Amino acid sequence: MARAKDGNIRQVCIMGLGYIGLPTACIFATKGLKVIGVDIRHDVVNILSKGDTHIYEPDLDILVKAAIGSKKLKVSTEPQASDAFMICVPTPFKDGKKPDLSYVKKCMESIIPHLEKGNLIVLESTSPIMTTENLVAGMVSKAGFVPGEDIYIAYCPERVLPGNIFKELVENDRVIGGINEKSARLAQKLYSTVVQGKIYLADAKTAEMVKLVENAYRDVNIAFANEIAGIADKFGIDVWRVIEIANRHPRVNILSPGAGVGGHCIAVDPWFIVDSAPGQSALIKTARNVNDKRAEDVFKKVIAAAASEKKSRSGKVKVACFGLAYKADVDDLRESPALKIAKKLAARKDIELLVVEPNVEKCAGLELTTKEKALIECDIAVFLVNHSEFKEISSENLIGIKVIDVCGLMRGIR
Repeated sequence: MARAKDGNIRQVCIMGLGYIGLPTACIFATKGLKVIGVDIRHDVVNILSKGDTHIYEPDLDILVKAAIGSKKLKVSTEPQASDAFMICVPTPFKDGKKPDLSYVKKCMESIIPHLEKGNLIVLESTSPIMTTENLVAGMVSKAGFVPGEDIYIAYCPERVLPGNIFKELVENDRVIGGINEKSARLAQKLYSTVVQGKIYLADAKTAEMVKLVENAYRDVNIAFANEIAGIADKFGIDVWRVIEIANRHPRVNILSPGAGVGGHCIAVDPWFIVDSAPGQSALIKTARNVNDKRAEDVFKKVIAAAASEKKSRSGKVKVACFGLAYKADVDDLRESPALKIAKKLAARKDIELLVVEPNVEKCAGLELTTKEKALIECDIAVFLVNHSEFKEISSENLIGIKVIDVCGLMRGIR
């Protein structure tokens, strides 16, 4: 099999078939490349090999079925010799908010036996600065190859919004950081087969910092919104009205507050900066703490409302939580503040909890119900996530119910 040394990439091996890796595999397959999709979870590989999907993303089921059916996408638990290898695995944090790069390391360990001169390795996983050079290139060097000459190595982070992944994979601008210019150029050639947006070239550590800064920027601005929401609560002010009017100022653009910050990126990645440069990241650290604390503040607000409700009735107060996902209209519960709030409420003996999450079929430790049943039975309705389905609720459905609107859903309810 010809390798990337002739400048042509014919087969790509994508490590990790989750929310980023699987759509990426489908996109490359639709462009005619042969794709080997790798995931260590046997159940996931079994599902995908039948043309089915294990996660939700609009149009993903259609593209997986087509890619598997055309044999452009094959799935396995083990990598195979390819022209290029792309790493799309989680990079969570461990105790002490330290980056956990064990998944990336395990990927590299499994890739190395299949490497040949001229291959390209691209790390897509959000990573601390210097990961591409120190971990990826370091392991390649220890395997007896010369990074940047025998094996080309680059970093190219994803920039997609769940729920709109396929459009953004193609249309969004991308940054590619190579350990040298040859690596960056070869990675650019690969991504140019699918990316219509502009591709910016840099060195690897610059590209790594770009990704971290993008997410930290959003986290800091969300923290500001969540902090003013807490201030508004203290004085009994409608924070949504405050933001609406303040944003009429031509140089003000306050984001929407919520139950906190969740997901696999914004709630995690800023800690990579704090860990790498603690003396230079005081604001980023403070924002992370503000957003982490927000879920506890919401929980306390619900408990206070339940205590007030309890005074006028006997028995448990029925609280309905609307939404568990980390953001609207997705099935992703990773690092979700709404899920944390619901689980803490479920542990209370003075509360009977009703949970509504239309985007998942089940959730460990929680019993799900329909929004119709929850609205009929609850004393307190807590809107945690702004799912489209909840916008169908009318003010008539909420008569006699105490409402705690964390996500601004009530602004659209008539």
